[in-house]
Amino acid sequence: MMASQEKRKNKQTPKIHYPQLDTILMVEEKIQEMNYPKKTELWRALPKRVMYQTYCIIIDYLEQSGKILIDDDGRIVWIWNPELIKNILSSGVKLK
Repeated sequence: MMASQEKRKNKQTPKIHYPQLDTILMVEEKIQEMNYPKKTELWRALPKRVMYQTYCIIIDYLEQSGKILIDDDGRIVWIWNPELIKNILSSGVKLK
């Protein structure tokens, strides 16, 4: 491939910035501190600047992993409770 074709190809493909663990943990902590924030409210309240695209990846990850829910009003609700999981497992429930 010629250099000019390669440059054009790179310009067409948007660069995705994947979050680092410390950024994910920062977002998790802020969600737990705030009172059911909307997505943009939470993003603006973060102590460090995070690219919005990267932030959206974090929110999608937290939702898919079962740590948050987003209600009909767009508010983020923290639902992850590891203590509850420990109690369920210690009561004799067996996982596959």
